[in-house]
Order: sequence, then structure tokens, then C-alpha cells
Amino acid sequence: MGKNLPHHHQHQSKSNNSYTKFIFVLFFCLLGLACIVDLFWASSSSFSSSYLRFASNWVSQKPRIFVSQQQQHNVDDKIGKKKRFLSATFADLPAPDLAWEQMPSAPVPRLDGSAIQINNLFYVLSGYGTLDHVHSHVDVFNFTDNTWCAKFDTPKDMANSHLGVASDGRYIYVVSGQYGPQCRAPTSRTYVLDTQTREWQSLPPLPAPRYAPATQLWKGRLHVMGGSKENRHTPGLEHWSIAVKDGKALEKEWRTEIPIPRGGPHRASVAINDRLFVIGGQEGDFMAKPGSPIFKCSRRHEVVYGDVYMLDAEMKKWEVLPPLPKPNSHIECSWVAVNNSIIITGGTTEKHPETKRMILVGEVFQFHLDSLTWSVIGKLPYRVKTTLAGFWDGHLYFTSGQRDRGPDNPQPKKVIGEMWRTKLNI
Repeated sequence: MGKNLPHHHQHQSKSNNSYTKFIFVLFFCLLGLACIVDLFWASSSSFSSSYLRFASNWVSQKPRIFVSQQQQHNVDDKIGKKKRFLSATFADLPAPDLAWEQMPSAPVPRLDGSAIQINNLFYVLSGYGTLDHVHSHVDVFNFTDNTWCAKFDTPKDMANSHLGVASDGRYIYVVSGQYGPQCRAPTSRTYVLDTQTREWQSLPPLPAPRYAPATQLWKGRLHVMGGSKENRHTPGLEHWSIAVKDGKALEKEWRTEIPIPRGGPHRASVAINDRLFVIGGQEGDFMAKPGSPIFKCSRRHEVVYGDVYMLDAEMKKWEVLPPLPKPNSHIECSWVAVNNSIIITGGTTEKHPETKRMILVGEVFQFHLDSLTWSVIGKLPYRVKTTLAGFWDGHLYFTSGQRDRGPDNPQPKKVIGEMWRTKLNI
């Protein structure tokens, strides 16, 4: 039939065929371009996400924009979707405001430092200044006149961060920890400081190096529990003790004790009312990147928990107590004992379920020793981890650590040296 069509019909048919071919070619070109753009965007986003998950803990960056539950609810109602995003502040617990007063800042900012209070003097030890710089000295704060009054060096072979510390009221015992910046190896060296003479002496080394072990003096013995093993990631369950008196070891070797039920670093350890408590912590931590000449830190999976354990008087068994109001770690020196209770300031909790980023803690917790129960008694000026806490003349003090990115972004940002205090009425 086509052969018998008039000439103008044949011309129109050819034009239609050409137009159809053009449309098909254009469609496939646009489809191909879209695939290329999508592939590029996916790989770019994957790289950015992977990088920022690590960098968010150390490097300043513009805060992400998070959608609140109510905002997302409104959008979902309009477009008919069921999925809702959690607010960036999902982890904050309801808590009363406290009247915080800013005090003189520490001479240097600190992360993963340690602290011991002896009467009105607050000894703040070592820690990171930045990921590439660690401190090797002690700063002393006088609570009586609220001044930073002294500074002196630590032994050159002593660890710089992730220390285990305890005191008998004159001597400060420093156990193990990380030696150097980034994610370098731990040391098993142990030292004791006479705070009256400011002289350091060595003690028998720990049986094996540990990062941030729970450390406390109890019943005449220095107890060291858990922490991370030599690779910085694997939780240690070991529990060792050694008899000490007046800054001297009464034994040549550490004694093996009952293992702690759950291992890991960054937990509080408190001896009070003839009871030994170990509170919070985590399993896993940053590790050194394989083959890195500077032991560059590399992110690993971490599990933060709120477990609380108490060792019985005979040191034969651990009793499981009510957990923290939420999982919490990086609290090894973030506690004070006040009026038959333990007060804990800040820390880190479970990661955000959507972004998988680290979330800082901004609450003040109280553990009541008579009832063995927890309560949330206030908010800090901001969320912050590895605070160094003290108590004097009715005031709760904290200094140092790594704070959040702002009220609406609980991810870690700046390492600080700020000091704050508030009057506690408990």
C-alpha cells in the first residue's frame, strides 16, 4: 500500500519517521547522562560520608542540617511517606537547667586528660591538645581562690593520655595509658606522684599495657580493671591489684583478681562507703591505621553501654546494678562523690541512628547510694566528653574535654580548656 501513496503523503511519512528517531536518540542520551551523574554523585557521597564520619571528631566543619520530628511529620503528611528522621538532639534527656558560672580556663585545652582532687587542689594531668600534640605536664587549680596556681612536668616515659589514676589523699598513682599522639601504642609503666614534694617514683609495671583502664584504690590495694588491649580496640577483661601504702608498692608483682564482667575503656571507677563501683564504658575504639608511620587514627566500630558493677567486700564476685539513664562512656574522671551519691558530668552515648555520628552527653547524672537508683539532676552548659570534675564548697566544677557543635548538633567539635561551676542543692 505504501507504494501507491500520493507524493505528499510519502514525504510526510518520512518526516514523521525522522522526528520519531530524533526523539528516541534524545531520550537515550538524556538517560545515559542521568546514569553518569548518578554514578558520580553516589561515589562522591560515599567518599564524603566515609571521610566525615572520622573527621567530625577532630576537624571543624559546617554543621549538618537535621530535620526535627515535627518538621518531618508535616512533610510526611503532605507527601504520604511513612519514614521520619530523628532530631539531632534525640539523645538529650529531660533535665532541669542549672545556673553555670564560667571560671578561669585551664592553661591548655585537653582531651582524654585525667584529674585528681586532693582537698582544695585539683591536679589536671596530660591529655591531647590536638590529635597530633599531647601534653606532658600537670596543671594545678586552687578551689579556694579559683586560680590556676602551678605547673610541673610528668616523667618523660609516662603515658600522655588514657591514663588510669587514683589517689589516697596525698599520693597520685598513674597506671598505663597511651604514650604519644594520634593512636600510638600503650605503655605498661606505672608511676606515683607525691603531691607534697612533687616528686615522681616508678612502681612495678602493669602485667600488660592498657588504654584507659578503670583504676581505683580500695582496701589498701591499687585496682586496675578492663581498658582496651594493645591494639587499642579489643576490650580487656583482666583485673589486677597490688598492695600500696604511702606511695610505695608493698609487693613486687600485680595479683590477678576476678575479671570484670564486661571489658573496655573510658569508664568511671569509684570507691565509696567501702564499696567499689565501675560505671559505664564502651567496647572498641579508634585504632592505628595499618602501616601508618605516624599511627594515624582510624575509626572502628564502638558499642557504648551503661552497665554498672559493684565488687563485693571479699572481691569474689561482681554484682550487676541498675544501669545509667543512658549508655555513657568517656567519663573516667567526670565524677565526684557528694552526700552519699555519685555525680557524673557529660560523656558520649550511642551513635545517631541515621548519621552514625558520635553523640555527646549534656546531662548531669546522680547515683543514689542508699537506693542504688539514678536520676538526671541538670544540664551542662553544652554537651561535652572527658570532662574533669571536682567539688568544693557546695559547687560542682568541670573543665576540659571536647564539646558539641552547638545546641542543635551534638557531634564533637572543639577541644576546650574552659572551666565552669554550679551550686548543687542535693
